[in-house]
Amino acid sequence: MKYITFILLFTSILFSNSTLVDIYRAQGINAVEKILNQSLSKKTYWDKFLANKDVSNGYYESINNILVCSKDMQNISIYDAKQNNKLVYSSKVITGEKKGNKQKEGDLKTPIGAYKLTKKLTKVDPFYGPLALVTSYPNKFDKSKKKTGSGIWIHGVPEDKKRDPFTKGCIALDNDNLRELYKKIDMKKSLLIIKENSKSIIKKDEISNILAQLFSWKQAWGESNLEKYLSFYSKEFKKSDGSGIKNFKRYKKRVFAKNEEKTIIFSKINIIPYPNDLNKNIFKITLFEKYHTKSYRFIGNKELYLELINNKIKILFEG
Repeated sequence: MKYITFILLFTSILFSNSTLVDIYRAQGINAVEKILNQSLSKKTYWDKFLANKDVSNGYYESINNILVCSKDMQNISIYDAKQNNKLVYSSKVITGEKKGNKQKEGDLKTPIGAYKLTKKLTKVDPFYGPLALVTSYPNKFDKSKKKTGSGIWIHGVPEDKKRDPFTKGCIALDNDNLRELYKKIDMKKSLLIIKENSKSIIKKDEISNILAQLFSWKQAWGESNLEKYLSFYSKEFKKSDGSGIKNFKRYKKRVFAKNEEKTIIFSKINIIPYPNDLNKNIFKITLFEKYHTKSYRFIGNKELYLELINNKIKILFEG
């Protein structure tokens, strides 16, 4: 009942009451839901939705704190996603001895990309200061690119201040600044973006396009429209098991041939600009998905990495 009430209230924003009632009376709630899906697939809807939102660091529904480390500026800043991307803290840092994106264990480079903060360590060697925040490097996309290494932290410095002006790949800042940074974040709802160039700018038009096409992809999926669904995937696509686009197409052809009625619900959507050295305009999408058919059910988190090419999304990785 709550679900139906939500659909009716939401649709009334888009249509006159008489139109809404006529559609519901003649065709039922499924027809109303189809209209909603079509509306969510239109960029004009998202343009209006984002009109007063600052999305220069991405679009976030379940992330509160965005930590942005710019290697060229040797700086880390915290933005509050719940306060329209408000800058709440900034500090100087030091990063890896070698320039460029981390590729392998021991290359002395700080990775670029987007990472979770997975845990806080307090029992660390004094060389790392009072605490360390562990990142999720290498993430799923890194692993799909055969990157290696581990132990990329945000940490402090020795109390006597005697250390090299670079790290082995971590991000380090003065101990007082590290303590202050930790106080200002909720680790479970924080995200770290590490970029090489501080001048990179995310356009609102890009976020609108991605949101509209994300729901267009979802609609094609729900309607078992195989051709349209697969059009959103890159030729370079990889699954988390390492399989490529050919195997994926064969698998989806078998699944879509069943033509089962599907329920697909997306929530907690985050669209994260993903710095990279591939010369691609990449975004990481995280969302909470509820999916079920007569033969299969999935409830959990989903990750997509996609490239935006001429305003069209092409999914590179799904896991």
